[in-house]
Amino acid sequence: MPLVLHKAAGHLVLTPCAALRNAGSSPYVTACQSLSPGTCGCLRAEPSANTDMTLGWLSALLAGVFSAHVLQKLCFPYFWSDMMFLLRVIRYGVKLELFKLTSRVCTVLERFIQQAQRVPDKPFVIYDGRVHTYRDVEQRSNRLANVFLHKVHLRKGDCVALLMTNEPDFLCVWFGLAKLGCTVAFLNTNIKSKSLLHCLTSCGAKTLIVDAVCFHLPDLVDCLDSFLTSLLEVNIQVWAMQSHSEHTQVHTLLDQVDAASDQPVPAVLRATSSLKSSTLYIFTSGTTGLPKAAVITHLQSLKAAAGFWAFGATEDDVVYIPLPLYHSAASLIGIGGTIELGATCVLKKKFSASQFWNDCRKHDVTIFQYIGELCRYLCNQPKTEADKIHKVQMGVGNGLRQDVWREFHRRFGNIKMCEVYGSTEGNLCFMNHIGKIGTVGRSNFIYRLLFKYDLVKYDMENDEPVKDQYGFCRRVERGETGLLLSKVSSITPFFGYAGNKRLTEKKLMRNVFVKGDAYFNTGDLMAEDQEGFICFKDRVGDTFRWKGENVATTEVTETLNLVDFIQEVNVYGVEIPGHEGRAGMAAMIVRPGLVFDGKKLFEHVKRELPAYAHPLFIRLQEVLETTSTFKHQKFQLVQSGFNPSTISDPLYVLDYQQKNYVPLTDSIYQSILTGEYRL
Repeated sequence: MPLVLHKAAGHLVLTPCAALRNAGSSPYVTACQSLSPGTCGCLRAEPSANTDMTLGWLSALLAGVFSAHVLQKLCFPYFWSDMMFLLRVIRYGVKLELFKLTSRVCTVLERFIQQAQRVPDKPFVIYDGRVHTYRDVEQRSNRLANVFLHKVHLRKGDCVALLMTNEPDFLCVWFGLAKLGCTVAFLNTNIKSKSLLHCLTSCGAKTLIVDAVCFHLPDLVDCLDSFLTSLLEVNIQVWAMQSHSEHTQVHTLLDQVDAASDQPVPAVLRATSSLKSSTLYIFTSGTTGLPKAAVITHLQSLKAAAGFWAFGATEDDVVYIPLPLYHSAASLIGIGGTIELGATCVLKKKFSASQFWNDCRKHDVTIFQYIGELCRYLCNQPKTEADKIHKVQMGVGNGLRQDVWREFHRRFGNIKMCEVYGSTEGNLCFMNHIGKIGTVGRSNFIYRLLFKYDLVKYDMENDEPVKDQYGFCRRVERGETGLLLSKVSSITPFFGYAGNKRLTEKKLMRNVFVKGDAYFNTGDLMAEDQEGFICFKDRVGDTFRWKGENVATTEVTETLNLVDFIQEVNVYGVEIPGHEGRAGMAAMIVRPGLVFDGKKLFEHVKRELPAYAHPLFIRLQEVLETTSTFKHQKFQLVQSGFNPSTISDPLYVLDYQQKNYVPLTDSIYQSILTGEYRL
C-alpha cells in the first residue's frame, strides 16, 4: 500500500494513503491517479524541524563564505597568492633550519652531485651550441679537483680567486674547488690591475686561476710582468686554463686536466659542520670605494638557489643566463636555481640583444635572467613579426623600469616579470611574486614577523637618517619614502666582508630604535604602499647604479684626484631620460694656474676605471659646496642635472669617438635626450 510521509513527534513517518485505502482493490496507481490533484499526499513530504534547521545553517554558511570571499577580494586581494608563496618559502626555510639542527649539511654542491646521480644524462649547461650534461660537468669537476689536490696542493679552507668569463669551465673549476672545501672568490673581469691586486689580498687568496680570455685582456697584458711580480711578492701563484704559457711564473691547467682521474675526491675533504661557514667571496663596490669581498655562506647560497622554485619553476624549465657569472644573480640565483630544480640552463658568453630571442627560440627557453638595462636593450631592437613567437614565460631579475616593463609586455607578450630585490652581502630579500609593474617585492604581516625590516626617515640634503630627540631613527608613514634597514638576527644574519672588520661595521647601524639593536643599512630609499608592495626609489650615500653595475663615487673621486690639473672633485649620479640608473658626473675645481684638459682626463679614466664607472659629464666650479658636517653637497648638484641651458658653469661630455671630453652644447644635450648620442 502506498505510504505518505508526515511529521510525528519530530520525525518523518510513513503511513498508508487514505485515498488508496478507500479505493478498495483497485490498483494503487490507478486509484491514486483518479483522484483530484492535491487530494492525495502520496508524493508529499512534510519537512521536519531538523530539516528546517539544517537548511538554515547551510544557507547561513554559504552566505558567510560568499561574504568572506567578497570581503577578501576587496580588502585582501592578494591573500591566497601571498599564502601560497609564503608557504613555499617557509617550507624551504624550515628545511634549511632542520639542516642546521642536524649533522647533515646539504650545500649547493651536494645538491649538484645528487642531481648528477639522479639525472646524469640530462643537459645541465648549453653553451655555444654544445650540450654539457650533469654527468659531463660532474666528471670534469672531478678531474679538476684531482689536479687541484695533487698538483696545486690546495686544501680545505684555502681561498682561490677566479678571473674567468662565462663558460662551462667556470662552473667546473668552481665545483672542483668546492669539492676540496676551498673558498672561491669570484673576480669582476672588468677591474683593473690595481683593484685586482687589492681584491686578491683582501680575501686572502693564495691562488689565482685565469681563463684564456682574461689572460689576454689588453689591460692585463700591458702590465702583466709587473702584475705577476706583485703577486709573487705576496705569495700568490697563478694558474691559467691553458695548455702552455710563455711566462714561467704562470702554471697551466688544461694539459693536466685531460690526464687526471674523473673519480670523485673523498667527501671528507670538504666536510663542513655548519651552513654558516663561508663558501664564496663575491666582490661588491658597496659604498666605500675599492671592491669589498662579501662573505657568502652555504646558507646564503641555498636561499638564493630557491628563487626560481619559489616563483613556481620546475625541472622542465630551461633557464637563459646572459649575465656574468661573477655576479651573484647569475651564479647564486641562476646556476644555483638551475641545480635546485634539476633543470637546464643556456649560458651566454656575453649578452647580445640581437641574438637573445633567436637563442630563446632555438633552445626552447622558458625563463630568463635580466637586469633593467637588458630589457631596455631588447625593446630598442627593430620590431619583427616573430617578437611574440617564443616559449618564454618568466623573467627573473631586478632594476626594471615601469615604462620598459610595459613596453616589454606590449612587444613580447605577457611574460611574468619577477623582480627580486636584494644585495650580495645583504640579509634581506623582497620578491615580487605577484608581478605588479613598478614594484620590487611584496610584504605582509607574516613576512614582517619573519624578516624584520623598517623604513626610516632620511635627510637627503645632509645625507643621513633623521633622528628624534632621543637619538633614535624615526619610521616613515605608509607610502612615504625612507631608508631601508634590515634587522640583524639569527634568522637574518649579516656575515659582512672578508678582511677588514671596519668595513663590516660600517654597513651596520646600531641603536636604531632601542639601545643595543643592530640593523643592516641597505643604502636604498624605498616606499611601501597601502597594499604592501615595495617600490625602489633611489640609492643614497656614495653609490649609484649605471649599466647594471654599482659605481662607488669614492673610488672614482680618488682616481680623478690623481689628475694633475684637478684640485678637488665631487662625484655623483644624474638621471638621463630613457636610461636606467644614474650616469656619472663630476663637479671639479681646476688648480690655479692650470687648465682643464679633456684629452688627458679621457686617457686617465679609460686607463684607471671600468667603462661603467667613467664620468660621462664634467662640471667646472670655483667652489664645491659642503654640508654642515663638511661632506660634499650632492643633493643640489643631482637636482640640477646636466642641462647647459639652466647651468651657468662650464659643462663637458665624454666623447668616445674623439677620445676627449668636449663642451656640452644644447645640440649635444638634445641628442642625448633623443638617444642619438652614444653614452
